[in-house]
Amino acid sequence: MKKFINKVDDILTESLSGFALAHNDLVSLHLDPNFLTRKQLAQNKVAIISGGGSGHEPLHAGYIGYGMLDAACPGHVFSSPTPDQMLAAAEAVHTNKGILFIVKNYAGDVMNFEMAGEMLAVGHATVLTSDDCAVINSTYTTGRRGVAGTVIVEKCVGSLAETGASLQACKALGDKVNSRTASIGVALTSCTVPAAGRPTFDIGDNELEMGVGIHGEPGRRREAMREADAIVKDMIDAILADFTSRNLGPTKNSEVLLLVNGLGATPLMELYLIYNTAAKLLVDAGLNVTRSLVGNYTTAIDMAGASITACLLDDEIKQHWDSPVHTPALRWGC
Repeated sequence: MKKFINKVDDILTESLSGFALAHNDLVSLHLDPNFLTRKQLAQNKVAIISGGGSGHEPLHAGYIGYGMLDAACPGHVFSSPTPDQMLAAAEAVHTNKGILFIVKNYAGDVMNFEMAGEMLAVGHATVLTSDDCAVINSTYTTGRRGVAGTVIVEKCVGSLAETGASLQACKALGDKVNSRTASIGVALTSCTVPAAGRPTFDIGDNELEMGVGIHGEPGRRREAMREADAIVKDMIDAILADFTSRNLGPTKNSEVLLLVNGLGATPLMELYLIYNTAAKLLVDAGLNVTRSLVGNYTTAIDMAGASITACLLDDEIKQHWDSPVHTPALRWGC
């Protein structure tokens, strides 16, 4: 294992410290327990808090700021944050209008956020993201996994919260965005958790893992490497089939947000190639790709691979996707 590390036990603290130093105009780092908040705390709004294991950067700390999150709780690499982190973050950012937790559907995350909620003295609700259509059940989750679609949920809910909307309205929008979003990933290599020191799984030079999870969980199948167009077609077919199975249509000319996300070690050249094929396939299916995002937004440390996410848009979702946002990893309109 060759990585830029001093001591494995110190990697999270040193990385968080560097992140906070690089973005000291936007975020503040709190240690023991670890959490990050907006530099300028928001007032008179629902507090939006997310979190999860580290190794998926820029998720979640990279989305702290105007129009998205008020706080994020980073666990150790691929490990859930603890309830005391969530409680400390909630106490730091809430303004008595309630707290909305955005939680990816993994057993540890769900359990610990639920424990934190039970100890909170202020009103709260949870949006559980579950956009991964690759699998229905796995040993890591209580159903569909929450992956890159989480970014879309955080952006739209964060936008609505800035308007002073109620906790119930913010949760309703988050649930709606999640219900209209589907993702699937593919891995060309494994990732290496620093504490383990070796790849999470073995994969041949001429193999890929279709439907891989963002922690290296097994996907739908292991198969031979093929040309990019064939791989992307299978991914888009899976997303469209998922929409159909959930009675979402989509109908002809439905508007779609297309997110092509790198898993950590895939060059932008290849991500844009994937986007080119995916967009054409969606258009061929009668859809209208009107919003897009390409880059590393929900990674898996150093995995070579990518995920594709499609969100079926309506006027409300478009409004909150397009609204101004200013965070370390996502910013426009400000």
